[in-house]
This record gives sequence, structure tokens and C-alpha cells, in this order.
Amino acid sequence: MTVDPDLIALMNDILRTEVDDPWPRLVDLGLARLTAPEAVGGSGAGWPEASALITAAATAGVAIPYVEHDLLAGWLLRRAHLPSSDARRTACIINDDGVATGVGWAAESERIVALRTVDHGWAVADLPRSEVDVTAGWNRAGEPRDRVHVHAGASAWNRVPDDTGEMFRLRGALARAAATVGALDTILQLSLDHTSARTQFGRPLSRFQAVQHTVADMAAETALARSATEAALTEAVRNDWAGSTAFRIAVARSCVGHAASVVVRGGHQVHGAMGTTAEHRLHRFSRPALAWRNEFGSVASWDRAVADAAVAAGSSGLWDLITS
Repeated sequence: MTVDPDLIALMNDILRTEVDDPWPRLVDLGLARLTAPEAVGGSGAGWPEASALITAAATAGVAIPYVEHDLLAGWLLRRAHLPSSDARRTACIINDDGVATGVGWAAESERIVALRTVDHGWAVADLPRSEVDVTAGWNRAGEPRDRVHVHAGASAWNRVPDDTGEMFRLRGALARAAATVGALDTILQLSLDHTSARTQFGRPLSRFQAVQHTVADMAAETALARSATEAALTEAVRNDWAGSTAFRIAVARSCVGHAASVVVRGGHQVHGAMGTTAEHRLHRFSRPALAWRNEFGSVASWDRAVADAAVAAGSSGLWDLITS
């Protein structure tokens, strides 16, 4: 799927020049609500453009609350027929006690969109941050992942379609896959640059066979992760998240999760001791890659989903499952 090159250039320019806090600029240009319809103040774009923004931010090593604000919270509001705005939002699924953990950017949000089960279905509430108890937390990359406790009464909740819970997980999972691929791309590029420029025993590191094998493995895993993620994105857009979208996302998340292990390990190996220092850029990509691969489902859970789909297809349907 093709995204307007001028839009990609604009995204990259903002993320490159507004490194400390690009969010206000993204809001001003309508990119913070990229997929919201124009009728409600959004840009009316789709998942290809959203994926481009997610990947660009990850490739640049810039943390933004875009996924939570637009792809999750904004989408939930539309499903619940609730009004939206530029107020910074995050979204989460709360349990029966009204608690959710690992919620992105909750402490920094103006409103929190909560999703919970009700009467064998799902309901959404759009709550001011002041009415939600938030305990700050972080993932291994240092990004905000907070604990929230919602006390909203029955009148605050609006019913949404029965597939909303599963769709929420799939949307978050695909977004994190795209982000991880962006981080892996940068780790690979940093490793290629380093092994070409760094010399040992009178020749570049890239001339050593062991280093060549390591970098080749990194490149292969990154390419596989990218291909699987693009296939899942294509399926989601083409079939409006129906068809084999759930299976394609499971495959993508499995491939991305295992690729992250190979690429992060290889990147730190070829960089040597300098790659472990806080001053070096490498950790700005390796730590997020390891954190994101276990958000919206662990690697093991996505491996099981792929295996379960293969077993369910049986010997007669496995080939069609793989090639369709």
C-alpha cells in the first residue's frame, strides 16, 4: 500500500526537528487524529498512513502517544457514538475491579477512555483524568505505562459492538508490530554503519566472517518481520479487519517477537561494550523493541495463536491458511 511521499516527508521532518516533544506540532497539523473522519475534526486517513507515522516515530527513537490517542481511544469513541476532540486521550480495558495496568500515557492524558465487559458484551466510558486514579509506571524502555483505577457509575457507560474487546487487542497488537519493525530497522542500520566504520586488526569489522553472519541474520529477521507486518496491515485494510486478519496479525506478532531477540542481541554484539552505554543511541531502539513485543499479547501467546490456527485448519486446510 502506497502512502503519499510528501506526508511521510512531513512526518519525518516533524519527528527529526521536534525531538523533545513533537506532540503539539502533530496536533496542530491534524496528524494526532490521523484516522478520525474529517467531519469530526480528524484527517480522514487510514491505517497505512497511521502505520507510516508509527514506524517513522520508532525509527527516529521518538516516543509519542499516537497509538493510544487515535487508533485506540478515538476509535472507541466512534464505536460508542461519543464526541471526540484534540484533548489528549489514552485507552484501556479494565477488569471487574475497575483496574487496568500497563496503560500508555495515562498520567499525562487529559481523558481516559475505558472499555469493560457488561452483560456478556462491552461498554465504553470517556472520563476526565481527574475522575480516575492513576499510579505512574514505565515499561523497560522508560515509556509511561500506568495503572488506572476507574470508579465510573453505570450512567457513564455506552454499549459498543460485541467484537470490540478483541478488535482493541488486535489494533494495539498491529500498531506495536509496526513500531517494533521501525526500531529493528534502525538497529540494523546502526550495526551496518558501525561495522563498516570500525576497524580491528587493520580491517573493518564488516570483513570478519562472524560479524557478517551476525549482520546477515539480523537483516533476514528484520525483513521477515517487516513482510509479516505489511501482510497483516494489507489484510486488515482490504477486509476491514475481517477474513484472516486475526491470523495474519498473530503471524506478524510472532515473527516480530522472535526477530526482536535476534536483532537486539546481534546489534549489541557487533557494537561491543560501547553499545551498552547510556550515551550510545543503540538502547533508544533495543529497549523499546523488547518492550513493545510483549504489549497487547506476549510472544508466547501469539505463537500459541498461530499454532492453534494451524491445528484448526487441519492437513486439508493448512496450505490455504498459509497462502490465502
